[in-house]
Amino acid sequence: MTVPIRHAVYGLPPADLADIPEEAVQVSPLIPGSARLEDVPPGTLAGATLLAPPGTMERRYVLALALRGLEPGGTLLALAPKDRGGARLAKELAGLGCTVADAPRRHHRICTTIRPAAPEGLEAATAEGGPRHVDNLALCTQPGIFSWDRLDPGSALLLASLPALKGVGADFGCGLGILARAVLASSAVTGLGLIDIDRRAVEMARRNVGDPRATVRWADIRAADPTLARLDFVVTNPPFHDGGAEDQALGKVFIARAAEVLRPGGTLWLTANAHLPYEAPLRAAFRHVTPVASASGYKVYEARK
Repeated sequence: MTVPIRHAVYGLPPADLADIPEEAVQVSPLIPGSARLEDVPPGTLAGATLLAPPGTMERRYVLALALRGLEPGGTLLALAPKDRGGARLAKELAGLGCTVADAPRRHHRICTTIRPAAPEGLEAATAEGGPRHVDNLALCTQPGIFSWDRLDPGSALLLASLPALKGVGADFGCGLGILARAVLASSAVTGLGLIDIDRRAVEMARRNVGDPRATVRWADIRAADPTLARLDFVVTNPPFHDGGAEDQALGKVFIARAAEVLRPGGTLWLTANAHLPYEAPLRAAFRHVTPVASASGYKVYEARK
């Protein structure tokens, strides 16, 4: 029997800004293995602590889900950096029918509220931030996923540059499955592993990539995965932001992981912003590195092990 969640924590709030009960259960979609906030039965949480996400629709969605999950009199603590949604938190909670205590601390805004007897606008907020079909992508998607409502220019350049691949490969940071769909258009591809750290992306990729050759996993590519070995190819548009700040180490980890899992002669196809210094780690990890395309501030590389 599943033990009910009594306190939910979303994300990784700074320890000096929020006290997290030991029994709190993580519900962030960006931490593999976490519970789903969407699955918390209404009115069952004694408390919730949220490091609120930066996107407006995503943030209102999470706030509404937390309020829906709280029992009458349950406490919600939501915080965010001032320049990443924190300045709007109190107003957004008020718009959901809450009376809010708002305090600034260490460049964050910390909002505390008791669940009102009759929260307002929860259905609208959860509908706005929930999964939907976007016509211009012809895909299922959800606010909060990388480039959720448009094809980003880096992926577009990689799509235009990819040859017909063959064998068994992986899509690191698969997102909605846009690259995977293009890769699987080649009948010579016999298997493709789609991996992403965002549960929402994984759920949408499962909807968007209906191919028996594909397997989709919710995982952090930085963690070892014994199922990835001697691959023929890897495709990736690696992230270079972590928590809103540019982090070039993320892309370098993707490059190193690709080199580890590819067989000798296997290839990495990578797209990245042109300003990112990835050529040096590519040349350190691969025998041959070829710049294939450059446009709109992005580059595509083919790297052969």
